[in-house]
Amino acid sequence: MPLSAADVAEITRLLEESQFDELHLEHAGFKLTLKRGAALRREAASASAPAPPPAPAASASDGSVLDVTAPFVGIFYRAPRPGAPPYIEVGSQVEADTTIGIIEVMKLMNAVRAEVSGTVFEVLVEDGAVVEYGQVLLRIAPGAPGG
Repeated sequence: MPLSAADVAEITRLLEESQFDELHLEHAGFKLTLKRGAALRREAASASAPAPPPAPAASASDGSVLDVTAPFVGIFYRAPRPGAPPYIEVGSQVEADTTIGIIEVMKLMNAVRAEVSGTVFEVLVEDGAVVEYGQVLLRIAPGAPGG
C-alpha cells in the first residue's frame, strides 16, 4: 500500500511535534531515518571520518576565541522565524545552553547551542545561508564579561 499525501502530512506533523532524538520508519518501498540532537552528535562522534575540531581560531583583545560550528548540513537561521529578532548579536552574552540559531534540515528546525559561556565575538554566517557540517557559524570569547 503506497503512502498517500495525507500519510506524508501526518508523518511530517508527528516529526515536528515530537521530542525524540532518533526515528526509524520503514514501509514497503520507503525507508526514513531521522537523527537529531544527541543521536546526531553520537553518530557524528562515531563516524569513520574525523570531525573538524572546534579549536581556537582567532584572538580577541582579552585572549582567544572559540569557533561554534554547524552540527550538520542545512540552512542556518539566526532567528526563530523571518522578521523575528536574531537570537544573538556580536556582543551578546551566551551560556553553553543558549540557542544561537537554528538549522533547517528537511523542513525540521534544529536548535544550535553555543556550547560555551562567553561573549559573541564574530558572526560568520548570514541568515538563510546553506551551511556544511563543521562550518564555523560564529566565534565566542569564552569566560565572563570583562575577564
